[in-house]
Amino acid sequence: MKQRIIGITGGIATGKTMVSNYLHDTYNLPILDADIYARQALTGDRLLKVQERYGKLVLDDRGNLDRRKLGAIVFDSVSDLQWLESLIHPYVQECLINEANRLAPSTVVMVIPLLFEAKMEKLVTEIWAIACDPQQQLQRLMTRNQLSESEARQRISSQMSQSEKIELADVVIVNSDNAEELFFQVDNAMDSKVIAQI
Repeated sequence: MKQRIIGITGGIATGKTMVSNYLHDTYNLPILDADIYARQALTGDRLLKVQERYGKLVLDDRGNLDRRKLGAIVFDSVSDLQWLESLIHPYVQECLINEANRLAPSTVVMVIPLLFEAKMEKLVTEIWAIACDPQQQLQRLMTRNQLSESEARQRISSQMSQSEKIELADVVIVNSDNAEELFFQVDNAMDSKVIAQI
């Protein structure tokens, strides 16, 4: 039987963590989070490359990487964002593949916010897009990350649009109501086994 690998994607602050936490707590599924691997990626040689490119612009008072400063730079420049992603994505992909193989044949969940942008569709057997009302997304992001409206809009616009992700996904889960409704949709998606290959 082919390993079921659920790829969860969606715009920033749409509820991907809420869905993956529910899958872990309710179905006891292992969660492989691309964001965690992306943070781990900025060490060693890759961190040196960032420091060589930006110098003190991205360092805190102690000389450590200040992710907020780095974010302010890359979300303001398409070329800088692409450069950083080209540095990080190969490492993230390698981690996801290695962990999925280690856990095979068990079902696993990969949370990959930039699944389409990073062209990682082939890592998963089904794609769930988490979506919500755009105004809700903006408010959630501003509150969660303590961003101004312009900063939040900048981060949202740096990703593929929500409508494009919905178009490309196998399953769409809408997180604009309450948790009960959200989890009802997740349960249905788990039952559907949308992968024809099984």
